[in-house]
Amino acid sequence: MSIRAAFRGPEASLDDQIESYAIDRVPDDKRWPIPAISLVLLGNATAMFFFSFGAQQSFLVGWPTMLIPIGYFCFGAILVGALTMRMTSREGLSQSLISRGLGFGSRGAAVASFIYAVNFIYYFLFEGTIVSHALAYYFDIPIDSLTGIVIFAVIGLVTIAFVWRGMYAMSMLQTWGFPIFVGLMAWALIALAGKHDVVGPAGWEATGAGGAAAMWTAMSFANGQMIFQGLMATDYGRFARRDIRYRGTATIMILELIPMFTIIFLGALLGATLIGEFGAEKAQDPGFVFVHLMGFVGVVFVVITQIRINVMNLYGGSIALSSGVDAVSRFRPGRPWWMFAIWAFGVLFYATNVINHLGTFLAITGVLTNTWVLILLADYFVCRRWLGLGPADGIEFREGRVREWNPCGLVSLAVAVGIGALGILEVYPTYYASFVAMIVGPIIHVAMTAATRGRYYEPVAADTGELSPR
Repeated sequence: MSIRAAFRGPEASLDDQIESYAIDRVPDDKRWPIPAISLVLLGNATAMFFFSFGAQQSFLVGWPTMLIPIGYFCFGAILVGALTMRMTSREGLSQSLISRGLGFGSRGAAVASFIYAVNFIYYFLFEGTIVSHALAYYFDIPIDSLTGIVIFAVIGLVTIAFVWRGMYAMSMLQTWGFPIFVGLMAWALIALAGKHDVVGPAGWEATGAGGAAAMWTAMSFANGQMIFQGLMATDYGRFARRDIRYRGTATIMILELIPMFTIIFLGALLGATLIGEFGAEKAQDPGFVFVHLMGFVGVVFVVITQIRINVMNLYGGSIALSSGVDAVSRFRPGRPWWMFAIWAFGVLFYATNVINHLGTFLAITGVLTNTWVLILLADYFVCRRWLGLGPADGIEFREGRVREWNPCGLVSLAVAVGIGALGILEVYPTYYASFVAMIVGPIIHVAMTAATRGRYYEPVAADTGELSPR
């Protein structure tokens, strides 16, 4: 294989490029090489969000204590990503589709799909808000004004055009987008050194009281990202070869995480350098930081980077919604049109300042997403492969081949989320909520599946009907 071919996907029809197998298996002859998948994932790895994340970690617990939650994030994401990617590449299915066979049922999996889609709506909103902040600081446009909302909406529509052809369009975007990102990032660091006394790791100090509460808060933030980053990579890992080994899926994760953690540590450096002059709120806001350092070029930097990550949020969200709505209603307008739904929700939430409730959102999605993903892994690796309660290969997803509703996954998810909700309501500390839920959910699921001897994997007579070709 030539170097050029290693970074490109296989030939595919325009329809296949656009639909990206949102509601079907990826055929064996449409699989991508590892370098090509890693190239697409560079957009996520260099998201503006991770500058904020790095600054938040340093403000919470300081150096070197921040290495504990960041290390947990790193090794946990490699493990979760390698396992889920191996699972979905063998089956050629997205997480939303494979949920139908792994414990939730064809219609029950719609719940998981909508949980997944909400994550992408929020991150689309978050990245778009950073652009609005950059424009507000440079052009003095109020963030919550009508003009600010229109700017957010227009940039979102432009972003949709860059991802209309799915993986193929994103591959092209990252090919030229990543070198631009590296060049502008170098410019920003040179400007930082010219304008400020750069604060190295020894000066990355916690801004609050610290202690166990701060550490658990930092761990909670890392916990949500650990699962979500491994999960997000899987939407692209399903295009990997069917026979890819754990070494290959772990390699994809590592190639994504190296630039991601570079950005996290740069975020800590930028935050620590600027916090004394501007305060924590601005020091962890990339929309302010890069405009301050680079002026109008900083605005351009933020816009380009936002497009590179939001194409992935639009793509992932459209895959999840395609599968979820198909399971509920068989309504199939085509994957690209669901990107407009992600965009519309993003504009609505931007206009209503949902972004101001960051902590609550991360707590809720951490409970929901983490529990769902670990139930899937428990079903596949424990219930099927270890206990032999269901087929270990050829996971079914088609209507009529799986139950519409599998109570094992749904009940375990509901109970775990209920327990997690008590934490969010502060019956016990909120930062424990996602950890408790993600442990309780899989335990209940394995117990219920074992107690019922896996019978809910098979459809009942009322669920069967005409099958579409596999």
